[in-house]
Amino acid sequence: MAEKTIFKKIIDREIPAEIVYEDDLCLAFNDVNPQAPVHVLVIPKKELASTDEIDAPDEQLIGHLFVVIRKIAAELGVSNGYRVVSNCGPDAGQEVFHLHYHLLAGRKFSWPPG
Repeated sequence: MAEKTIFKKIIDREIPAEIVYEDDLCLAFNDVNPQAPVHVLVIPKKELASTDEIDAPDEQLIGHLFVVIRKIAAELGVSNGYRVVSNCGPDAGQEVFHLHYHLLAGRKFSWPPG
């Protein structure tokens, strides 16, 4: 059996997190190493390692995650500008191999991102 990721441990309440949203399909919590004044991680409870594992049966789940991201942005008062990022694979900077989206806001962002 594969070792649980830190995100699965958060879902299972084995590790504490500052949760900002939860429902049957996903969990959102503040990043412990924020890269912006607002930095929330939104993760599906279903274990998918990355975008590369998303398949047709996951379409509704992924759409749900983006609806949740929009709701969180509105609740946090950052609807006027935020960035959503998902790194896929080590070369893109993915460190935790459980699909997740970074909701970043609260400062100006430049382009290209880096």
